[in-house]
Amino acid sequence: MTITKRVTFIAKDGDEQKMKELLAAMVKPSKAEVGCVFYEIFQYENNRKKFMAVETWENEKALDGHKTSAHYKVYKSSYEPFCNKKYSDELEVL
Repeated sequence: MTITKRVTFIAKDGDEQKMKELLAAMVKPSKAEVGCVFYEIFQYENNRKKFMAVETWENEKALDGHKTSAHYKVYKSSYEPFCNKKYSDELEVL
């Protein structure tokens, strides 16, 4: 079953560019991972502080592999200083 996640980030005032750079750095290596079906970052036009990551993985194993990747570890250890709020939704599709 595929797993689709939607993660929303709200950057702190003045940190929009840093948040954009950090999230954008995740796209290319994530797309190259085994089991990645879709991975994109979107920035809202009407609220430049708001970003959404949309990702789809073939299965739980692929998502778990993503969470142990080097680029994911860099993101996890780096985003908090630039992020005011983060929340996510997960959808499993049979």
